[in-house]
Amino acid sequence: MLSGKVAVVTGATRGIGKGIALQLGEAGATVYITGRKGTSLIECAEEIEKRGGKCIPVQCDHEKDDNIKALFDRIEREQNGHLDILVNNAYKAVTGIFESEKKSFWEQDPGFWDEVNNVGLRNHYICSVYAARLMVPQKKGLIVNISSPGGLQYVFNVAYGIGKTACDRMAADCAHELRKHNVAFISLWPGAVKTELVTDLLTERPESETAKMFANTETVEFSGKSIVHLASDPNIMQKSGRILFTCLLAEEYGFTDIDGKMPLNLRSVKDLMIISGFTGLAAWTPAFLKLPGWLIAATTHKF
Repeated sequence: MLSGKVAVVTGATRGIGKGIALQLGEAGATVYITGRKGTSLIECAEEIEKRGGKCIPVQCDHEKDDNIKALFDRIEREQNGHLDILVNNAYKAVTGIFESEKKSFWEQDPGFWDEVNNVGLRNHYICSVYAARLMVPQKKGLIVNISSPGGLQYVFNVAYGIGKTACDRMAADCAHELRKHNVAFISLWPGAVKTELVTDLLTERPESETAKMFANTETVEFSGKSIVHLASDPNIMQKSGRILFTCLLAEEYGFTDIDGKMPLNLRSVKDLMIISGFTGLAAWTPAFLKLPGWLIAATTHKF
């Protein structure tokens, strides 16, 4: 599906980033993956190549601007200025989010903001700038911010929600400026994803409130399958600037998770009842009933 395409996935040594890189490589793309640990990068690259893909691991600290610039300079040099896909996935604060559970923002160190948003927001903008400089001249490309429903309603903590809201707005506003150049920019919302790190933390704290959010999860590769289909869609510009749910993309494009299952749909009335514990009522609820987008938006502080 993606033969001849060049992609970059930031923060791809584990979790969602690794899952995305695996799927892009399996689909035929040449995938640059970034991370801070060389050993983990090599392991991920080897797994991608076992699936028949081509992977170029790049050690990169996304808190350092010079590292980010060097990454895109290298891609420009090695690929003759050609870049088709950027996935802004790098994130630093998963452990910090679990450790700060139930702490209000004034009880946290002010530096927690930087832990959450230096890599998870500021870095995304910088990567998007450099990627757009390659994509705009070629009049094509796709940039994806990995975000979450934390951009809509309170989830985890204040710094997290602000960062995810900003990621969504970044996609919308960048898409506005990129549209005339035929470059798409979208914000992707996975559901709860049981990454390796989340699995370890849930084992340590199985009764925590955060643990309950991960009771029904997507695999780390489900987002990757979503991005493969988006990057293959000839009408992708119709989706540019929008927030897209992985579960709804699976319905639209007709794919399932790698385990053959369909993860819970965050707009399905039936699935929302299951998540909320109303399993009896859910059994009598038609699967086709879904919350309209305008109703979800209307529940936020923005209207």
